[in-house]
Amino acid sequence: MDLKMGTKELIRLILVSGGVVLVDQVTKYVITLNLALHDTIVVIENFFNINHVLNPGGAFGFFANGAPWVRKFIFLFLSSLVALFILWLYRRTARNLVFLSFGLALIFGGAIGNLMDRFRFGKVVDFLDFYVGTAHWPAFNVADSAISIGMAILIYHVVFNKIPDF
Repeated sequence: MDLKMGTKELIRLILVSGGVVLVDQVTKYVITLNLALHDTIVVIENFFNINHVLNPGGAFGFFANGAPWVRKFIFLFLSSLVALFILWLYRRTARNLVFLSFGLALIFGGAIGNLMDRFRFGKVVDFLDFYVGTAHWPAFNVADSAISIGMAILIYHVVFNKIPDF
């Protein structure tokens, strides 16, 4: 296992993660600028809306009803720990496992995008709203999408034993 991260791996991390953060923050800015909180734009009837919401909790609104100061501390602390762990794992695998490194960079960029919201607002801006009839997926954002795709890549590597022992 190669612990040294070369220039190519660093550039990959910066481009992928930076791209996620940039697109995430620009889309959230456009939403907050042009759509009042809780307003909705129907994009595809009975399937997809753009809906400006603030998520005080974690994934799927987890811990959304906790005390604000506890919630903020927990999510800032946990998000920071996850981001550091992902960087550590990226450094250990980026040179030899390129596909995994893309997944880790997506997770890192998504974590940073949502962490920026938590620092600024204490909540995360969500706006992508998919549903079919009464079956409704919780609203999410670009950072959440990047994290989900990155996690799918990471799970693939774990399931097929493509991650070296540490």
